[in-house]
Amino acid sequence: MTPLFHPHLINGPRGDPALYIDCLFRRRALLFDLGELSRLPPRRALRLSDVFISHVHMDHFIGFDTLLRLLLGRDAHLRLYGPPGLIERTGHHLQGYTWNLLHNYTTELVFEVSEFAGDGHHARALFRSGDHFRRQEATPPTPVDGVLLDEPDFRIRTVALDHGIPCLGFALEEKTHLNVWRNRLDALGLPTGPWLAHLKQLVREEAADDTPVEIAWHDRHGEHRRELPLGYLRREVLQESRGQKIAYVTDVAFHEANRHAIVDLARDADLFYIEAPFLHAAAERAADTAHLTARQAGRLAREAGARRVIPFHFSPRHSGDESLLEAEVLATFEGR
Repeated sequence: MTPLFHPHLINGPRGDPALYIDCLFRRRALLFDLGELSRLPPRRALRLSDVFISHVHMDHFIGFDTLLRLLLGRDAHLRLYGPPGLIERTGHHLQGYTWNLLHNYTTELVFEVSEFAGDGHHARALFRSGDHFRRQEATPPTPVDGVLLDEPDFRIRTVALDHGIPCLGFALEEKTHLNVWRNRLDALGLPTGPWLAHLKQLVREEAADDTPVEIAWHDRHGEHRRELPLGYLRREVLQESRGQKIAYVTDVAFHEANRHAIVDLARDADLFYIEAPFLHAAAERAADTAHLTARQAGRLAREAGARRVIPFHFSPRHSGDESLLEAEVLATFEGR
């Protein structure tokens, strides 16, 4: 099965948190947290459509100015999601610069910033380059069951966690994974091509089985065109399976409320990215700073039934001990 989502920790497990997720066969990418982004190639940054920010400590938000500089002068609409305070701090970043030359641009850059609060008091604002990035209030989001983004092929869910301040955890869930049986296409004399993406879209939208699907292609014999019902194509050329799930949790205290919320969020995740800043010998320091130990991270991943755990956000105090942090996470995760 070829996965739809291809994740990559931009700064590895030791640097600022920034999980880049490329969406296969789409000119689009997602980002979890906005740590330092100098290692992210511009062509990849320009694919970003949505950025999910756990909280606005410096190491999770300092990359905003990198994106701003890269996107300025382009037609772009970037959506940011985060906890209360994100709108205000985004506005401070934008108003920290002088914008007297923006009239020279024929393009418009828009930041759409949405806040999600555990008490239900959500907010949204727009910042447009054509208006010198002044704050413009917008209709607040109304998430149901913590769903921030709901699209035909995937959804992103959040939960409010405790880091001494509100901090969001995220789960990216593909709704249904659809693979094409290439050998069956060949047997039916059908080509690959853009029509397959349309076919998958109709399946995800639960269109009726008698919906006609047009198949057009060109070869050395000329132009060809066929029309077949959705139900037939779905049965003959598609393999449907459980969708991919990626969970992302960082900067959280270890206590019962957080534990239950994290386990529920990450349940059955294929990949669980979870912070592991401290060895368990430094548990007191972890508690004082509202972070996890490696052992606690492994326990949460095991309780969630994750298929694979990927620890990151290692503390500088354990520089050189990265293998010990990973080993401690895995030993607890595997029940050793």
